[in-house]
Amino acid sequence: MSEPVAHRHPAKPPSQTSASRPGATAGPGRGSADPATGAAAGTSGPGPVRATAVVTGSMSASASASASASVPVTADGTGPASRAPGSTGTASEAAPGTGPLPGTTATTAPSGRAPAPAAPSRSPVGSSRPSADPSRPIRVASVPAGHVYVRHLSPPGGDRVVRLVDPRPCTAPSGSQQWWPPVMLEPGWVDAHAGDFDVFHLHFGFDAQSPAALRALVEALRRNGRPLVHTVHDLVNPHHRDEAEHRAQLDVLVPAADRIITLTPGAAAEIAARWGRTALVLPHPHVVGATGLVRPRPERDTFTVGVHAKSIRPNMDPLPVVRVLADALSELPDAVLRVDCHPEIDDPASHWYAPGVLDELRATAREERLELHVHDYFDDEALHDYLINLDVSVLPYRFGTHSGWLEACHDLGTTVLAPSCGFYAQQRPCLTYGHDRRGLDAVSLREAVRTAHELRPAWRADPADRRAERLRLAREHEALYADLL
Repeated sequence: MSEPVAHRHPAKPPSQTSASRPGATAGPGRGSADPATGAAAGTSGPGPVRATAVVTGSMSASASASASASVPVTADGTGPASRAPGSTGTASEAAPGTGPLPGTTATTAPSGRAPAPAAPSRSPVGSSRPSADPSRPIRVASVPAGHVYVRHLSPPGGDRVVRLVDPRPCTAPSGSQQWWPPVMLEPGWVDAHAGDFDVFHLHFGFDAQSPAALRALVEALRRNGRPLVHTVHDLVNPHHRDEAEHRAQLDVLVPAADRIITLTPGAAAEIAARWGRTALVLPHPHVVGATGLVRPRPERDTFTVGVHAKSIRPNMDPLPVVRVLADALSELPDAVLRVDCHPEIDDPASHWYAPGVLDELRATAREERLELHVHDYFDDEALHDYLINLDVSVLPYRFGTHSGWLEACHDLGTTVLAPSCGFYAQQRPCLTYGHDRRGLDAVSLREAVRTAHELRPAWRADPADRRAERLRLAREHEALYADLL
């Protein structure tokens, strides 16, 4: 699958529904014109947001040492800033591969609110269920299994957790690695293959499933005595303009799951507040492979800031961001703004048609205020080449929760300017600027890019820390699965 860290779904979009993107429009203030009112899930509070370097408990030990012992500091280094909500503080100082996983916490329900009851106990099905014998494999039906996030939940040499291969959808061509739409979400598949797996772990890919279909899935798992684990990657769906559909899906999955995992303390706190469930917080594993983690960064004479608009999915509002950056970078020496997008945004027949966007970008490029690159989806190698050749990657999101793109940047040493919405700043060290459904805080974006130009933050992941983190993540998942059996 192309651009796996940014696009968990195939390049071909699903059929349009009332919740899917009907098309984008150019012009200022597109984000602020959204019909949603108030702060959405994962959005920041009111007021401008200063550029801050937020250092969370999931960062590497080396990055922690270089950022004032894991205390959040203002980007200009002048003093402490407000800790990100739910931040876990310093990273573990244990030797690699030992001790608790940095960023691992269990967030409980708010005081006075009882946690949701556990799902009914499950009776074994047949003789294929593993015993307490630690040498027996634990078979996991993971949705999906082939995505890089899931692959990196296993140690390089493997462990007793065996994830079933993604079944090929009937619509996928022969030999394709396409996993979407996931076949495992069909109750009939669960009934037919209950003897082949011990635990069902749902990550993402349920966009097209109605709440009724998800309830049928849960019923099939209970009927067959198979526990459900759900990792909440998205509290709001970046592919849906309207939150209602995704909220309804989570209203089925989160209460029904035997165990809940999420990636940041802030997301766990929201899960506790919304559903009264305790979520285990486990950070995102590395995205880039072992070779890429040690790949030298190229030496350049320019300071290159990138905005990748991709196909302008509903949570993106790139034009206001690009306008501010073009102005700000014109005032900085040797600064270059690079803007990338996919050609389908200029195709009236495409689901992703965004009339006027490319016209404005081309006009700005003719004024030599940005470099424009229009191309099809990057594969993994091209994406990593693109990212490592940027000094800064700006995420033009106005709503969202977590980002695999940010993790890839951390692996490669590219500074991220993340929006104030969601919980991006709790994932890895980054600079933030104000951007949510209410619009863009241009002042904070200008300050953030100036800070990046002046300080040139060096927040690249330490390869040894990433390897140790991956081993701990594998152990945490193995222990969680074994506890359910």
